[in-house]
Formats: sequence, structure tokens, C-alpha cells
Amino acid sequence: MNAPDIDPAQFRQLLGRFATGVVVITARDLEGCPAGMTANSLASVSLSPPLVSISVEHQAEMFHTMSATADFVINILSSHQEAISRRFAGGHRPDRFDGLGYHLSQSGLVVLDGILAHIECERYTQHPLGDHTLFVGRVISGSTGDGLPLMYYRGGYAGLTPS
Repeated sequence: MNAPDIDPAQFRQLLGRFATGVVVITARDLEGCPAGMTANSLASVSLSPPLVSISVEHQAEMFHTMSATADFVINILSSHQEAISRRFAGGHRPDRFDGLGYHLSQSGLVVLDGILAHIECERYTQHPLGDHTLFVGRVISGSTGDGLPLMYYRGGYAGLTPS
């Protein structure tokens, strides 16, 4: 027997109690221009091979870029980058990269400046699941920095207190 789906508002309330880190997924679109979107669905999948996953809504502009490209970057935001998270959240905005610090990695991938870490991936597989697609990337490179992460909790941004 299949139980009915939970009410979407209650579903959001339940998952809102799970604090997550905030990332911006970046890639280059078919014209080679940088594209990006805020996400909080990053998960480690496997150590051997090194795999991570990220979920992208089918209606998101970034879904088409992710479906068409083989490589992407997960930029882990630091606590002082809430404005960047907000810039990359929501609907279509062609000026997202205007005036924003970023550079291209040795592989030619878009990496935001000032982040805690970046994870370069090549697409390993993808799975449509409901109104999202789960993209699994094989980690091919990355780097780390210092600082505290930007967190998302109960519909708002939060931070960690240094110990």
C-alpha cells in the first residue's frame, strides 16, 4: 500500500531542522559562459572512487547546463558569503557573475574567490528523481581554505561559533 505524500509545507519544516552547508555549483554553459546556482544538497557518496552528489531542480536554469556539461565545480561558501549565496539563488539572472571575483582552474572550470573549498568534478552519472535530478560527480581536484562555513537552517542563514 502506498501512503499519500506528506504536505509540502510540512516536508520543508521537517528538513528545515537539518542544518546544511551552502554551496554554489558552477560550470560553463554551451557557449563557454560561466553559470551557477546555490544549493545545499551536497553529499559524499563514495571514497573509492571519490564521488559526491548534488541535486538540481528540473525548472532551474542550471539544470540545462548541468545536463549538457561533463564537468562542474562545487564551491563551499564561507560564513561571510551570504550575499553570494543569495545572488545565485532563485530564478534566471544573467548578471550573476558581473563584478564577482572568480577564476578558472587549471582545468578551465569556474572557481569562486574567497571560498572555504572547491571540489572539481566530472559527471559520473545522473538520475532523475521526482522534480530534481541527482548529479553524481567523480572528484578530480580541489583546494581548501580557512574560515567558517555558511550554514542554512530553518529557512535562514546561520553560522558556527568559533571554538
